[in-house]
Amino acid sequence: MELASILLGKSGMRVSNVCLGTMTFGTEWGYGADAQESRRLFESFLNMGGNFFDTANRYTEGSSERILGELIREFSVRDQVVVATKYSLRTLDGKPNDGGNHRKNMVQSLDASLKRLGMDYVDLFYLHAWDFSIEPEELMYNLNLLVQSGKVLHIALSDLPAWVFSACMSIARERHYAQPVALQGEYSLLTRDMERDMIPAAAHFGVPVLAWGTLAGGAFSGKYLKGEQGRVPENSIRRSERAIKLTQKVVELAANLGVEPIGLALAWTLHAPGNIIPIVGARSAKQLEQTMQGMALNVPMEMLAELDAASAISYGFPHDFLRGDLIRQLQFGHQHHQHIIPALYRQNP
Repeated sequence: MELASILLGKSGMRVSNVCLGTMTFGTEWGYGADAQESRRLFESFLNMGGNFFDTANRYTEGSSERILGELIREFSVRDQVVVATKYSLRTLDGKPNDGGNHRKNMVQSLDASLKRLGMDYVDLFYLHAWDFSIEPEELMYNLNLLVQSGKVLHIALSDLPAWVFSACMSIARERHYAQPVALQGEYSLLTRDMERDMIPAAAHFGVPVLAWGTLAGGAFSGKYLKGEQGRVPENSIRRSERAIKLTQKVVELAANLGVEPIGLALAWTLHAPGNIIPIVGARSAKQLEQTMQGMALNVPMEMLAELDAASAISYGFPHDFLRGDLIRQLQFGHQHHQHIIPALYRQNP
């Protein structure tokens, strides 16, 4: 399996068309890969042509960043890889300014991440999650300062409302600040909510979407259908009645293709509207190799349509209203079917 090299939005940086999520680097959370298995994961991804790595200050209590930094130095690949980390989540209890979107936490979180990674700068620095405590204007001013400092090459946004993302992009453009070059959020067969507003907003601004949760925490492997144990609790949406039915469909269709179910789940994501770069995590090199089968799958269109139907969501107002026959007839008359609805909406109107 050889990954392709693509541009990361308008940054000009070349990244692999899959990003390796390193939240599994370290065992502090009761699951994941120890240092030796993390090394195998890292090396396997490099051998596939991968060079894009995602981590965060909070992952495995800081071990994710430490292990990733050590491996990059061991393999002498700092000039080849693109490292993304994040701030916002707390690392200490009882410390009022350890966590949040504000500038103090931003600065101290970045410095701590650089120390754990053993680096002078990071290639990509995310706001990890919106906390509703500051204005988009303040956020973009603060992020721009980090780029000017040289400690951050590019900035990105994650897990925030579409209106906040759009405001941030517009402010950065108008004030000639550094612009976010990526948007991250949960997107999979099970969780398609980003199709309503976030994916169209990202496409409007020419920003790629980094999709996490593409394998539903491993649920799409089918292991919970067999009664196996895993890190996803029984009351999770990833093990709901809808999730079970959807996983059964994925397992059935994957068997028809002769591939692993997680490979098919990944392949579906690659056919999503917009510019999607999946973030793939694994607890072993073998698991990673099984998942990456999806990158080479040629899935029949009728099978993709079957998965679309099984995972369909309601787009809600105003999307369903604006794509409906009545409003389009009132706008375009008898020729309303000739007017194209943006392909960013996966379902037919």
